[in-house]
Amino acid sequence: MTELATIAGGCFWCVEAVFEPLKGVDKVVSGYIGGKRPNPSYEQVCSGATGHAEAIEIHFDPSVISYRELLELFFAFHDPTTRNRQGPDQGTQYRSAIFVHSPEQRKTAEAVIRELDADKAFPAPIVTEVSDATEFYAAEAYHQNYYRNNPDKGYCQAMISPKMAKLRSTYAEKLR
Repeated sequence: MTELATIAGGCFWCVEAVFEPLKGVDKVVSGYIGGKRPNPSYEQVCSGATGHAEAIEIHFDPSVISYRELLELFFAFHDPTTRNRQGPDQGTQYRSAIFVHSPEQRKTAEAVIRELDADKAFPAPIVTEVSDATEFYAAEAYHQNYYRNNPDKGYCQAMISPKMAKLRSTYAEKLR
């Protein structure tokens, strides 16, 4: 049975690339969630006026990879201590957020955050929002599988390739 996880950790191209090759992940969709405007465009979200976050929806098999494991990887591949910013990307659309689909997911997300803060895993407190999932809008087609389709683009080389190298070297056992 497939479950759904929805996370936002800055640019969705960066987050999508990390989760696509994982064992147990059936599909990753880049899109927008947490805002006010129905069916927003990329330009509208980038303006900051809609309130949406760039996010990914992960369709996964919990018998292969757990929700907790997905969250642990989420925290390993972005900075959850900066509000509305990831690297050079700044604005509410780049916030760190977990959009939960059940009370169990909320409990797990809050526990992972508490544990990471207690362990001082980061140099500052985690500011990741935990919110109930709202309507998710798939991003335009050219945003889907962006890194896989554009590995030689400058942004991909600078921002995503280092994450992929870390994924291959540190989490190889989780890759297909």
